[in-house]
Order: sequence, then structure tokens, then C-alpha cells
Amino acid sequence: MENLSLSEIKELLDREASRINNLDFISRDPVQFPRRFERLHDIEIVSLLSATIAWGNRKMICANCEKMLSLMEYRPFDYVMDKGYEELPDMNIHRTFFAKNLRHYLRGLNKIYSKHGSLQEFARKMGINNSEFPSWSLVEALNNILAEANGGQQDCRCLPGNLKTTALKRINMALRWLVRNDGIVDMGVWDVIKPSQLFIPLDVHVGNTARQLGLLNRNANDRRAVEELTATLRSFRREDPVWYDYALFGIGVDNLSV
Repeated sequence: MENLSLSEIKELLDREASRINNLDFISRDPVQFPRRFERLHDIEIVSLLSATIAWGNRKMICANCEKMLSLMEYRPFDYVMDKGYEELPDMNIHRTFFAKNLRHYLRGLNKIYSKHGSLQEFARKMGINNSEFPSWSLVEALNNILAEANGGQQDCRCLPGNLKTTALKRINMALRWLVRNDGIVDMGVWDVIKPSQLFIPLDVHVGNTARQLGLLNRNANDRRAVEELTATLRSFRREDPVWYDYALFGIGVDNLSV
């Protein structure tokens, strides 16, 4: 790979992010599912659930997001509040995520919406706006509520429990959808935290591209790698570092030469 200066890397990432962050991206990505809704409650629920099963083949992910929405009769908030999930038959939703895992998740969300009115207000109440690591703080609070709603049982198929090490790729992606708002792909329906507080959703494509460019030294795709890479991206674009997710992901998926 040709050695690039930091300014040249930034120029490359700016160019690729601008190219990939467009309306055509939506139909090929799980972000299309929360974007179908207008009510905050529906957007929040579908963002969490779509991100939760966003691993593996993107075509399969989107097909299974559609299946999950159809199980909720395309009324996610009403389904949660009516406890329709308790009548959900045992079935596979996506890879290792089953109906029992979805029931576990939705019981917790029912508890959150019953008490706080929205997931954003729950996040505010939990003080994630004051956290240096808001996504990890949010998941810690969510795990506690999900356990309370399920007789004290944890379920790592819903949310990771190893918060000291997990990259939290899927929740960081959901927060990107909910917080960023440039009027293109991300929805920006939350104000509890700012785009500057977001962390990069680190998957294998993002990690490999960042290493090829010399932006990431750590070999593991873990929390320390997320912190390291995000710190570098903040030096490029302090107010909106995860905008570069489009570039790093897109370069990796498209196998572009860097």
C-alpha cells in the first residue's frame, strides 16, 4: 500500500464518506427499517432491534429485519405495549437470535416505555449525556432493565454483557442512526447526546481498512480499538467523527485499493 500522509488520509476519507453517504445507501442497509416510521417510539424500537441482528450477510440481515417487523405487525411500539411478544411462537429470527431472545428484549422495552415514555428519556435519566462512553453506559442500564423484566436473567443475544471489552458495534451503529442528522441517511431524532460523543461502529471491514491506512494499531476489534480509532477520527472531524464510518465501511466492503 502506498504510504499516505495524515492529511492525504483525511482527504481520502472525506471524499469516500461524501460518496457513500447518500440516499441510495438506505435501500441496501438496515437503516431503511427505522426510517419507515415517524413516531419516536417506533424509530427507537426498530433501530435497536435492526441493529441487534445486523451481523452477517447484509441481504440476509435486511430480509430478517423485514420478518421481525412483520411479526410485530409493523406496529412495533403498540406491539411492545400490548405485550404481543408473549404470544410469539418459538422460531428463528436471525442466525442465533430466536423468538425467546426477542421476547426477552421486548419485555425490557415494555418496562422502559411504561416508566419513562421513550428510550431517549430513559437514556437521559440514566445520565448517558454526562458519560464519557455513552453507548457503554446505555447498554449497562439496558441490561439491568432487561434482567429486571426477565426474572433476573441476562441474555447476551440481546446485548453484550462484557462491557469492559466489547466494541459494541451494533449499539454504536444504532446511536449513529438516532443521533447524527445531516438530512441524508441518519435520522437525528435524539438530542440526549451530540454527534461528537459518538463512537465508531467497529466491524471487520472498518477495522481492516483503518489498519491498512495506519489509523489503528490494535489488532483486536474490541473496545480499546474503538476508543483508539475514534480518538483519531475526532482529530479529523471533532464535531462528527463517526461520519467516517461511511468511508471506512464502504472502502472495506467495496474492496477499494487504499
